Amino acid sequence: MSAAPDTVQGRKARGGDAPISFRRRMVDHIWWTVCALGLVLLAVPVVWILVAVVGKALTVWHWSVLTHTTSGVGGYGLANALVGTLVLAVGVAIVAGVVGISAGIYLAEFSGTGIFSTFLRSASEVLAGIPSIVFGYVGYLTLVIGLGWNLSLLPGVLVLAMLVVPYVAKATELALNQVPSAYREGAEALGMSKPYILRKVVIRSAVPGILTGLIIALAISVGETAPLLYTAGFTNAYPSLALIGNHQNGHPVGYLTYAAYSFIEDPSSVVRALAYDASLILVVLVLLLIIASRVIVRLSQKYSPNRAAGSLSRQDRRKARDLAAGRVTEAVAAGKARD
Repeated sequence: MSAAPDTVQGRKARGGDAPISFRRRMVDHIWWTVCALGLVLLAVPVVWILVAVVGKALTVWHWSVLTHTTSGVGGYGLANALVGTLVLAVGVAIVAGVVGISAGIYLAEFSGTGIFSTFLRSASEVLAGIPSIVFGYVGYLTLVIGLGWNLSLLPGVLVLAMLVVPYVAKATELALNQVPSAYREGAEALGMSKPYILRKVVIRSAVPGILTGLIIALAISVGETAPLLYTAGFTNAYPSLALIGNHQNGHPVGYLTYAAYSFIEDPSSVVRALAYDASLILVVLVLLLIIASRVIVRLSQKYSPNRAAGSLSRQDRRKARDLAAGRVTEAVAAGKARD
């Protein structure tokens, strides 16, 4: 009589599940308690920040901040800072997207495992650890002063892009490395060239991870202040279309983080209220970017096998695992019998 397979049904047929020792149960409970505590410690600062920002901003919020500039003509507002932030974000998305995604593709697909690739990865990690104010200082010396671009849009975009390029490159590399090798092998078996496989198979499968990394990098850049103080300055007017400044004062750009940083110490209560409003708008922008990244991932994985499996109920997934385990056990037993 053949033994029952090593599945849930097989174990029940042999007399039920083996009892779990007290020590294993205690270790399991302690582990999950530590994980839950870590989640709470992660969530508490987020809730604290949201409550503080929203509580302060809602008491002074008025919708005219979205239509008036900070010049005080017709009312104080943040329209110029909001437009400047969006313009900077678009510029960073273009520059950091092109450079970061290209670097990630090279590291994942072409660099190999030599000394040069190790140096590139190490340089990227070092670049990610440099403080943002150092980026601003270097941008001020090289772009604003050295090249004579003055305080303007392009120096601010380039400095912010350099700040977040390592994150985009790392996200792209990880997303490409997570594409199953069977995809590449199947495409090669069909006679596809490596560039065609990269464009049509690998990158398309890695799009969710790449876009998520790019959007998170944009959220990081939106919240930066120090690099822009050195390179973009600040202005109460709407941002100029000129990329660089052509006179001594240049073409400064307004942005929300400056309002949140500088206006909070103003003696006027009206101006301090703008700092609260700017903080709220920044939080909303970051939340929208994160939600957009999740929506993009969900839409891009709509027809993936993992998504289909994830839509099953817990009981159905358990049945599928047991069935798969039973088939594997039967296959192993059949192989041993043939041997």
